[in-house]
Amino acid sequence: MTESNSPAESAPEADALSPVLIIIPTYNEVDNLERIVTRVHEHNPQVHILVADDNSPDGTGELADKLAAKDERIQVMHRAGKQGLGAAYIAGFKWGLEHGYQLLIEMDADGSHRPEDLPRMFAALEENNADLVIGSRYVKGGKIVNWPLFRQFLSRGGNTYIHLVMGMKVRDVTAGYRIFRRGTLERIGLDTVQSGGYIFQTDLTRRVNNLGMKIVEVPITFVEREIGVSKMNKSIMYESLFRATAWGLEDRWATLTGKRKKQLES
Repeated sequence: MTESNSPAESAPEADALSPVLIIIPTYNEVDNLERIVTRVHEHNPQVHILVADDNSPDGTGELADKLAAKDERIQVMHRAGKQGLGAAYIAGFKWGLEHGYQLLIEMDADGSHRPEDLPRMFAALEENNADLVIGSRYVKGGKIVNWPLFRQFLSRGGNTYIHLVMGMKVRDVTAGYRIFRRGTLERIGLDTVQSGGYIFQTDLTRRVNNLGMKIVEVPITFVEREIGVSKMNKSIMYESLFRATAWGLEDRWATLTGKRKKQLES
C-alpha cells in the first residue's frame, strides 16, 4: 500500500463509514451484471449498489430492474443513452450524495475489479483516514491478469507520462476502482467535471491531489474481462493525452505563480 499527501490521522469508527454505495456504470453488460452483483454481495453483504445504465440495447437495464426487484440493496438509474463513463459516474455520485451515502465506490461491471479486494480497501481507508482509496495495479503487490502486452504497454506508458507531466505521486492515476468519502466528492466540484472518457479518473485524482487531500493506493489484482468488449478506443486515448498535458502545464504554472499555495490554504 502506498500513499500521498498529508500524514495519517486517527481512523474514524467503523459506524461512521456506512452506508456504502457501489456505482456500476453499464452499457451492454447483460452477460456480466448479475455475476458482479452476486460477487459483490457475497464478499460485502452490507453495501448497496446503484446500476447506472446508459440505455443498453442488449437488455442490461431490464436485467438490472429484475435484480433490483428481488433485492432492496440494488437500485437502478436509467440514463437516456451512451454519454461516457465520466457522465455516468457523476450522475451516480450525485444520486448517492442526495440519498445520504457516506462512502461512494467506483466499480466496473465486467469483473475486472474484484469485490474480494474491497475489504482491504475499506481497511486502508480507516487505518489511514484517507479521503480517496485507489485500487492500484502499479504499486508493489498489484497485478494484471490476461491483458495483452500492447494493452499493458499503453496503460503503463500512459500512467508514467501522466505521473511525469502532472507531477503527482499517485502511481495508478487512471485506475477505475476507487472509494471516495462523501466529503471528498463535495469538495472537488462535481458540477465542473467535463471529462467523459477514461481521463475522468485522472481528472478526479488531480482534483483530490490539488486540494491537499489524502490519497492511498492499495494493490489489487486487475483481471481482464472474460465476456464482452472493452470500451477503449483511439479517441479516448487522444483525449487523455491532450487533457493530461494541458492539466500538467496548468498545475505547474499555478505552482510557479503561487496560485496552488493559495488553493491549499483556502
